Amino acid sequence: MRIPVTGIGVIAPDAIGIDAFRTLLASGNTAIREVDRFDTNGLRAKKAALVRDFKPKDFINPMKIRRMNMLSRLAVAAAKLAIDDCGATLDAETGVAMGTSFGPVQTSVDYMQEYVEKGAALAPPQLFAESVANAPGSHVAIEWGLRGFNVTITQRESSALAAAMYASTQIVKGNVRAALIGGVEEVNEMIFSVLDRIGALSSDVAKPFDGDGFSIGEGSAVFVANTGTRKPYGSFAGFGIGRDTTASISDWGSDHEAVARAMRAAIDDAELEVGDIDAIYASANGSVKADALERRAIESVFGSRAPRIVTTKNIFGEYAGGGALQIAAALVALDEGQAKNILVDSLSAGGGIVCAVLTA
Repeated sequence: MRIPVTGIGVIAPDAIGIDAFRTLLASGNTAIREVDRFDTNGLRAKKAALVRDFKPKDFINPMKIRRMNMLSRLAVAAAKLAIDDCGATLDAETGVAMGTSFGPVQTSVDYMQEYVEKGAALAPPQLFAESVANAPGSHVAIEWGLRGFNVTITQRESSALAAAMYASTQIVKGNVRAALIGGVEEVNEMIFSVLDRIGALSSDVAKPFDGDGFSIGEGSAVFVANTGTRKPYGSFAGFGIGRDTTASISDWGSDHEAVARAMRAAIDDAELEVGDIDAIYASANGSVKADALERRAIESVFGSRAPRIVTTKNIFGEYAGGGALQIAAALVALDEGQAKNILVDSLSAGGGIVCAVLTA
């Protein structure tokens, strides 16, 4: 399996567009800062990675903007950037696979407030239509008239990577020739406060492999797969999945061998050897339990000769783009010649495990 990625569109904290995203990654600076979107008084966590300079009208017709919530606007804008980047007009049979950890929670909150205050007859129906997780992917398909598969996967931290696996499999089977793959997420007061109250969030900026919790982030990244005129950034080459049965519904487990098996499966699927992997783009987000689990899995697979380990969630937070920004960072590294074969892994609270190998 080699599914080339020829276009990347990014709407990220401190980075609109792929060039700004490269600059952010190269700087090593974090986009995690004090939250100013809502009140954090009484909460332990005060920081998040927020998209602050996004102007939807720069990417979307104003008449269409009114019919989209913020999650859909982020996804459509990222898709436009990706399509422009790939240099090709998409075939109408192109598929769409999106990932999102929580979906449009804020839209659901807004609708329920209107419902309670005004009653069912006066609650805006458009808010209800936008309250489902597949709204962003649907808008992307409608915007470009795409008739291929349209799938949205909600697998917490692994959502975008799982979407990439689904789309790649459909391309390999010949069901579609090309696909838009991506992820999208937004930070809102409800999700932030719930995660804070269960002790999941860091009191400062997340410190992968050495932290007290993760920092939440938002944004979108979309990839054009298997079509385009641009030289590919890299290719999806193999996938591995697993399930840690020791995990609870809201926390990570302790079965590092389940993670290790998924890593090995992705490497085998890519028809590579463990020694061929020269970088790992880690799931590490600063949570003590998940990071310890991942560390043990890496030791099991690679022994004392682990390749370079790169963490990105200290830059743009966890859930950012449903995990898509982590994939985008790995593709940029391949494009810039920093690595030839990258293992990207993602551990979901609840026990889901998705790993992928990306090759130059």
